[in-house]
Amino acid sequence: MRGPGVVSGSPASSWDLTREWIIGQAMGSLLVPSRVAPHLEGPGRDTRPDCAVGACCNRCVPSSNEREDIVALLSLAGFVAAEEDAADLLACADGDTDRLGFLIERRLAGEPLAWITGHVSFCGLDIRVHPEVYVPRWQSEPLALRAASRLCESGVAIDLCTGSGAIAKILSLKRPRARVFGTDSDARAVACAADNGVKAFCGDLFTPLPAGLAGRADLVVGVVPYVPTNALELLPHDTFAFESRLAYDGGPDGTDVLRRVLGEASFFLRSGGALLLELGGEQAAALAGDLERLGYSNVEALLDDDGDLRGIEATLASDHR
Repeated sequence: MRGPGVVSGSPASSWDLTREWIIGQAMGSLLVPSRVAPHLEGPGRDTRPDCAVGACCNRCVPSSNEREDIVALLSLAGFVAAEEDAADLLACADGDTDRLGFLIERRLAGEPLAWITGHVSFCGLDIRVHPEVYVPRWQSEPLALRAASRLCESGVAIDLCTGSGAIAKILSLKRPRARVFGTDSDARAVACAADNGVKAFCGDLFTPLPAGLAGRADLVVGVVPYVPTNALELLPHDTFAFESRLAYDGGPDGTDVLRRVLGEASFFLRSGGALLLELGGEQAAALAGDLERLGYSNVEALLDDDGDLRGIEATLASDHR
């Protein structure tokens, strides 16, 4: 009977050890491991970024069913997009089986896939994502495309809480002659957006923008925090093990930041300019009074294919001031 970490008398790769350990854990509890496997811990671990296991390090030939094994492990751990995750992890490992084991460990710990691979697809465009930066979700793609349709060819657009700059990047791609600006309160996000070619400013909402943009924007768009505080606990259990609550927490009913945006956007939009915001639940109804009071008209709820609220679109009336 062979002991842990021994395969046919040779040192095992990180992937082999990871597979054995996770299967053992899964058979015992069917729970996602809350810590890394023992072979990835301790003083024997090599801290070089291209090597996960140090003394155990060994380049071995991947098994013919390697991909199927990874899909099975991720599925067993509860990952709903196991096929896609496996493909991305294999591509990122690029044939290095030791690195592959380390990447799988990170994913099983709940780390966002985009932080591991360094990129994510958004509206068919490859977006770079730095560690610690909010990962754009596919649910925000319709909002980005709708925003692009409201931006004139040589217009001015502001993307609030830009994060990686995904929405701003789509706007620039669809309207190459437009001037697109992003803002984010996190300097790491601003650096990531810049890496994606977005002109971004660090600060709270509209605060860091040049004063000359006031009253001249054709479009304001944003995925700002809008999750009600008491609903944060309903998010996936490992969300805040890696991501900041600030990226999600919208206050008691989720509209604290949304209401601020409505008020401040009215000073930056030109008459007839468009405002598009991601939100959900009953928030469109909760904001109806604010929208009317601030001079927004033609308010439209943006629904997904299941009929669920995903955002609002509004136009600033010409007589709002």
